[in-house]
Amino acid sequence: MSQQMNFEAAVLIGRFQPFHNGHAALLTKALESAPRVFVILGSAYAARNAKNPFSWEERAAMIGCTLDDGQRERVSFLPMRDYYDDSRWAAGAAELVENSLGRKARVALIGYVKDASSQYLNRFPNWEFIGMPAQGEIDATSLRRIWFEGEDANVTRALLAPLLPPAVLHYLQGWAVLPHFASLRTEHLAIEEGKKIWGLGPFITVDAVVKASDQILLVKRGRAPGKGLWALPGGFLDGRERVLQGAIRELREETGFGLLDATLEEALAGTAVFDHPDRSSRGRTITHAHFFDLKIARPPQVAGADDAAEARWVPITELAAMEGELFEDHFNILDHFLALSQQDAHVSTSRA
Repeated sequence: MSQQMNFEAAVLIGRFQPFHNGHAALLTKALESAPRVFVILGSAYAARNAKNPFSWEERAAMIGCTLDDGQRERVSFLPMRDYYDDSRWAAGAAELVENSLGRKARVALIGYVKDASSQYLNRFPNWEFIGMPAQGEIDATSLRRIWFEGEDANVTRALLAPLLPPAVLHYLQGWAVLPHFASLRTEHLAIEEGKKIWGLGPFITVDAVVKASDQILLVKRGRAPGKGLWALPGGFLDGRERVLQGAIRELREETGFGLLDATLEEALAGTAVFDHPDRSSRGRTITHAHFFDLKIARPPQVAGADDAAEARWVPITELAAMEGELFEDHFNILDHFLALSQQDAHVSTSRA
């Protein structure tokens, strides 16, 4: 351990999907900078998708297998959900570290400023930023493309080997035989084909959050991306629609919802725009969410139709536990209107 450590702790933040040589260089710098290292794992509780194929526990294991015994003792992994709200997210990340340290301490934030997506590094004024240079032309998006699109296992391995720690390469080889890989590969290919046809956006979508008798209406997606995940009724806005009209139309098409437009318009209790650049894997997608509070004792009958394989009413008390089953940022949309994260019983910290 270096005798030149000037910090009590160092922090590394990322999704690490997967953990590559660039990440490994940052982690090495963190270990050189402080006796304790906290690795904040983003997108921790979201459903798996082609952009985030690994659970936070799998990523902790992936990173841990690159460390020796002494290093593993010094590294703690902190799972962190995506709030798609920069201020709220930064406050949550800082709180995770401070709670783990148990007191105010001198903390180093280790990072590499790549592009606009790295702006989060500026949101921790109480930590001292230590910047690192780029470690060659490596990015996780390209690595996932090689992994999912490769047709020959030997060629894929040869392409990935110079870019990943050896232990991670072995981890990916083993993980690729698990059931998740095939479905996520199918999803990745469907998304890439969609981008060829429709481009990268920006797209405008609409979603309906419908509440009745302390229940919320959800649909199960019938096709990729997110096939089998639960979602809010919604979809792309038509060319001549107002956003409220579009939300009501999508609600009817996907659930067979039978109440009159006038009844829904009267029940409209709030609207919000969700425009985070990373909220959708399909490209830049800006959605207008509409919250309808019906205030009735018996929810209307519904049935899945169009893009929805199923539709059902879910008690609000069950939604917090469904975060890992919800499509894209739909948990965050529900959280905006219903404050679900206050009900959340997830354990926020874990040591690997």
